[in-house]
Amino acid sequence: MPISSSLDSNIIMAGFQALSDPLRLAVIELLQKQELCVCDLCSHLEVSQSKLSFHLKNLKEAGLINPRQEGRWIYYSLNLPQFTYLEQYLAQIHHNAVVMSRPNCEDS
Repeated sequence: MPISSSLDSNIIMAGFQALSDPLRLAVIELLQKQELCVCDLCSHLEVSQSKLSFHLKNLKEAGLINPRQEGRWIYYSLNLPQFTYLEQYLAQIHHNAVVMSRPNCEDS
């Protein structure tokens, strides 16, 4: 899966950037088990709704979570295809990486 466009690069960068925050990682870990509403996430994470909303926005913009509205509640779940995309990117690096020592530049 070579990165074929700046769109691909942007998707990958947004995904990893969204995963670079401990609170957002905690949200992802909770959503692995089940879909949750904001009030449940706030309760589990012991954070205010305003603080959580900022982090949910980041995760949504990176395409890592899906919101679903039911009545006045919004429920969040993982967007698994996006995680697969990031996983394939990392697998490509792992598969194509050459791990060899190179002589010092001065030795050339």
